Amino acid sequence: MNKNIKTIIRTLKDTYPDSQCSLDYNNPWNLLVATILSAQSTDATVNKVTPFYFKQYPAIEDTVKANITDIEDIIRPCGLYTRKAKSIRDCAIKIHKDYANKVPNDMKQLVKLPGVGRKTANVILGVAYNIALGIVVDTHVKRISKLLAWTKLENPDRIEKDLMNIIQKQDWIIIGHLLIDHGRNICNAKKPLCKKCSIELYCPSSKIKN
Repeated sequence: MNKNIKTIIRTLKDTYPDSQCSLDYNNPWNLLVATILSAQSTDATVNKVTPFYFKQYPAIEDTVKANITDIEDIIRPCGLYTRKAKSIRDCAIKIHKDYANKVPNDMKQLVKLPGVGRKTANVILGVAYNIALGIVVDTHVKRISKLLAWTKLENPDRIEKDLMNIIQKQDWIIIGHLLIDHGRNICNAKKPLCKKCSIELYCPSSKIKN
């Protein structure tokens, strides 16, 4: 396993000092909706859609009462709008019924919500509640973790366990943001910019010939 993990994380913090969730939100419910919408979409697209959504449905109760086709029309630009609309409305119904309109701050309760897995739950816990119970594993985190030899696995939940075993808990929340920023800016899947990479020295997958 990579022996330079602390150095890599420290370097990434220096490289991306303002690293944070790029989804716009005002409360845990806003963030939950935005995170559901972000699947196979871009945060930029989601951030254009959510202001219209929450203007129409500002509270959880409003989504509960909403017509599913009206929700679909608003979120259509984010793709997979039929499935996402159902997840959002079903989440609202369950939160309204079982949690008194408050998004849970517990992993076991969050993953019981329709359409919510560990990745989404970790976003809500880490970003909205500042609770570190796991690590967000998206496509960037998965790819870069494998390039750094932090994991050899494919399943996101198993990758998360590998990362939790080698990364200090104090960095569980920030590491997802850092690797996402690095994936978007430098470590592109198709054409990684290894010569501009601040952690290239520690990367066993570097394309630079020594």
